[in-house]
Amino acid sequence: MPFVSRRKFLDRSLKGGLAAGVTGDLWNARLHAEPAAKDVSADIAIIGGSLGGCAAALAALRMGHRVVMTEETDWIGGQLTSQGVPPDEHRWIESFGANASYRELRRRIRDYYRQHYPLTHAQRTKWDLNPGAGSVSRLCHEPRVALAVLRDWLAPYLSSGQLILWTQHRPVGAELDGDEVSSVEMESIRSGQHRNIRAKVFLDATELGDLLPLAKTEYVTGAESRQQTGELHASAMAGPDNEQAFTMCFAMDYLEGEDHTIERPDQYDFWRDYVPSIHPAWPGKWLDWTYTHPRSLEPRRLGFNPANGPFKGVINLWSYRRIAARSNFEPGTYRSDISLVNWPQNDYLLGSIVDVTQETLDRHVRSAKQLSLSMLYWMQTEAPRHDDGQGYPGLRLRPDVMGTEDGLAKYPYVRESRRIQAEYTVTEKDCGLEQRMQISGADRHSVRAAEYEDSVGLGSYAIDLHPSTGGDNYIDFESLPFQIPLGALIPRRVRNLIPACKNIGSTHVTNGCYRLHPVEWGIGEAAGILAAQMKQTGEPSQAIRNQPRLFAAYRSRLIQQGVELKWPF
Repeated sequence: MPFVSRRKFLDRSLKGGLAAGVTGDLWNARLHAEPAAKDVSADIAIIGGSLGGCAAALAALRMGHRVVMTEETDWIGGQLTSQGVPPDEHRWIESFGANASYRELRRRIRDYYRQHYPLTHAQRTKWDLNPGAGSVSRLCHEPRVALAVLRDWLAPYLSSGQLILWTQHRPVGAELDGDEVSSVEMESIRSGQHRNIRAKVFLDATELGDLLPLAKTEYVTGAESRQQTGELHASAMAGPDNEQAFTMCFAMDYLEGEDHTIERPDQYDFWRDYVPSIHPAWPGKWLDWTYTHPRSLEPRRLGFNPANGPFKGVINLWSYRRIAARSNFEPGTYRSDISLVNWPQNDYLLGSIVDVTQETLDRHVRSAKQLSLSMLYWMQTEAPRHDDGQGYPGLRLRPDVMGTEDGLAKYPYVRESRRIQAEYTVTEKDCGLEQRMQISGADRHSVRAAEYEDSVGLGSYAIDLHPSTGGDNYIDFESLPFQIPLGALIPRRVRNLIPACKNIGSTHVTNGCYRLHPVEWGIGEAAGILAAQMKQTGEPSQAIRNQPRLFAAYRSRLIQQGVELKWPF
């Protein structure tokens, strides 16, 4: 692999360098110039440049269609980029259980480091390079690298005009012709200008399912009741506002002997003393190293030592979501490791950001930012140290890593959004280990998740619900390797709108395992191929699922594109 010298690395970094060449000034000029035409038409419109949106766009573009994709922030990539979260994946991800294109994404991320970063020889030659050496994933990396990879991947389609990309645009309206969406009205966040997108097929790839209410697509929010879904772990009472916490992530490094203490946050006194009102009860203050274990709900101490030495607790948070491990690179490349902070202590519980006014949404996001900054300030000044001291003033906020002035992610890390009322809704009865054992009578060694004749992808992850806005503590339990049914991507009524993110037909409970990176990518790719099939045949999504001849052709396309449909065990 080509080697980049330390000097060239520094020069490139000083120029904003992780996005050099096509991914640098030329790309930014394309994105930040206001589109000249007021309206635009395309075969397929993807509203939201999330991870699922990017997968959908690549799928539709590969099949020759003209695509418009919009994104609310100035970074495409969602969870991996604007939210800053390295991938949460299952144990077999390197071999099977994901689409070929998702593994290609992971390969490109690793190759980007090999081509552009001064890795040590040992790390450069590792096939399973993990740049951050984080324990949460086999591939922990900086958000801007994923951004550069996605930009490079899409660059030829932008240059040819097959793809039109509007960043910093959000949907504000939609027109319908009967049960079909005919156009979506977009607002530029920079200028306030409005313009319309017309297309044959629309995909909602926004983080919160923002197109669904505009397009009058039936959906649900929050937690269903046990009576509604028959799920073992569902709530006793339905709670449309009861959603998993969202998080304002941030990155930091650690320079021992230096003082990088930030200004005391305005809400610090509130967050320092905050004790959440959740059940079962939290063991104490939110800003503390003690939390409730997600499975047992017993108090557990989390360890923290930014020097990577001994720590007191079940896990060293510093290395858990570490996105740059200094030891993986040539001496002098990094002054410190860089760690991504997406921990229990900065989950925000005080309100939902779905189906609220813009004023309420902005207020919750501001408070969530204050929580994250208060957490950093607490760690810098008051947190119990691993060596029995107090505070780590050498912790340094890294705005450059997140691409923002305040040092926090560009967008909240969203775990739960609006979810369509679908032709098929995935419930715990389909994939929860305990409930599947009850249904099938099989033991844990032979039980399997439900198998769908209309499978369009695979996933595997525990059903992992973070503490919620409705007062629930963790709900975390075993699930089985599962399939993604096409029926969960098909609205009951609207004929040409497809969910392509976390907004499929899942429940509050099963959203806990269908929301992770490789599953969202798989949902997006299935949606993009479906949209292409709808454009080519002129048939609505419901017909492609329910007419055997049309579904067989669609399934063949999935297989041709490298989509895995069935687990090998």
